Amino acid sequence: MRDPRLHPLFRLTQMRLREIAREPGTLFWIFAFPFLLTVGLGLAFRGTGDAPPPVIGLVEPAPAAWALPLRGAGFTVVTLAADEADRRLASGALALVARASGAEDSRPPSGGVTYRFDPARPDGRLARLGVDAVLQRAWGRVDPVAVHDEASAAATAGYIDFLVPGLIGMNVMSGSMWAVGWAIVNLRVRKLLKRLLATPLRRGHLLLSLMLSRLVVLPCEIASIVLLSRLLFGARVSGSLGALMAVAALGALAFAGLAILVACRAQSIEAVTGLMNSVMLPMFVVSGVFFSSARFPAVLQPLISVLPLSVLNQALRAIALGGATLGALAVPCAILAGWGIAGFAAGLRAFRWS
Repeated sequence: MRDPRLHPLFRLTQMRLREIAREPGTLFWIFAFPFLLTVGLGLAFRGTGDAPPPVIGLVEPAPAAWALPLRGAGFTVVTLAADEADRRLASGALALVARASGAEDSRPPSGGVTYRFDPARPDGRLARLGVDAVLQRAWGRVDPVAVHDEASAAATAGYIDFLVPGLIGMNVMSGSMWAVGWAIVNLRVRKLLKRLLATPLRRGHLLLSLMLSRLVVLPCEIASIVLLSRLLFGARVSGSLGALMAVAALGALAFAGLAILVACRAQSIEAVTGLMNSVMLPMFVVSGVFFSSARFPAVLQPLISVLPLSVLNQALRAIALGGATLGALAVPCAILAGWGIAGFAAGLRAFRWS
């Protein structure tokens, strides 16, 4: 019986893994770059509750007694001239400017209160509601219904929990596209494909070996991101890690298929770089890596929802945040498999050795 280790597919996969291990730049983009990106974004949006309170500007001559209840409610209060308050509001240093007419001491102002803020800023809208509630109660307003706040003991998902699945999806896409597409064109530029053409090697074996080598490296990438985000920022994965890996593997196959299609006839590194960026960059923006894709207009949602990175990110978040099982993700998995099969079939058909 023939030794399976002598099969061309096995030997080609082994060759590609050795190439990856000998390329420091490739190892940087596979492991170090996701590590640095996770740390940077995790520190910026760690959601530990220690964000500075919104700064409220009181326009002179606002009574000093106004500042006491506002500071007691957690606001940072500064008293400024009207021009300076408007300048700081425009620069983003203030969340809200409060201006009163006819104010005396702590009594309600006879001429009313004007709140100036940017409605597009969430902190401005929240400051408007909070400041008004504090001042109205200080002036004697009594709520008709007693309200009690109760802190939830259950852990809630923060931005880092939302971000980690997006980082995994982004890394799966970029790693698969570069690992497969760049490798094909690199072999072509170095004239190695012409040498392989002189052998009985099938092009299908060559392309499959690049996809398989990607799958071998993938678990290490995902494990490093999940473990790092858990240790540094407490990011959680509610569902099965096996399901997370399986969906990521399907995503890797989908993007590897697209990479084969993109690189099947590219003749230079510059050409394949441009082609791959034209495929990846739109998905970086619209597919919900750093923020929800629901922010885009409704007319674009049908297109966005079937993009492979959108499908992958949604499936990863369903597992990480909602504890979804593979059975519940049959449709996203089928879409990813469809992208991979279609890309591989089209790329195999159009592939040229030179």
